[in-house]
Amino acid sequence: MIKNDEWLTVGLITSCHGIHGQVKVKSLSDFEERFLKPGFRWLQQEKEPPSKIELISGFKNPGKDTFILRFKGIKNRNHAENLKNYKILVKTNKLPKLKKEEFHLLELINLEVKIMENEELKIIGKVIDLENEKNNLLVIELSKDQKKILVPFVNEIVPLIDLKNNFIMIKPPKGLLEL
Repeated sequence: MIKNDEWLTVGLITSCHGIHGQVKVKSLSDFEERFLKPGFRWLQQEKEPPSKIELISGFKNPGKDTFILRFKGIKNRNHAENLKNYKILVKTNKLPKLKKEEFHLLELINLEVKIMENEELKIIGKVIDLENEKNNLLVIELSKDQKKILVPFVNEIVPLIDLKNNFIMIKPPKGLLEL
């Protein structure tokens, strides 16, 4: 279950754009309105506490997963350059409501990971993190040796997500668990 006092990273400021203080943002979200609709947002640099900033405008780069944003108070390229590598955050209690069979990726953290072995489900580890910079990957810590593996979050490899019973089932390709 998602905790209300946690943050979710929805975007990453990758560079400045132009000379008037705009920034380029890599989207880590399925909800484009987070980058288009004016209003307050939260920025965070590394492990610093999040700080509030007002989004004035934004538009999507055609054909890309990037957005060009303008924030209040960021008036030139030098100001925008200072925001490079900042994360754009939302509070997890502000996540959009989903349909019955949908879920937020954050809900996968701490779920047990099971595989089918000899016609029974066997626990092999738990989901400890997500990596979604370029692809959606589950970071799974194996129970037997605490080794961390990356598992592509695709239906062929992760065919079952059971939030009610707190587990996911994976069908790892040959050799994935031995990496």
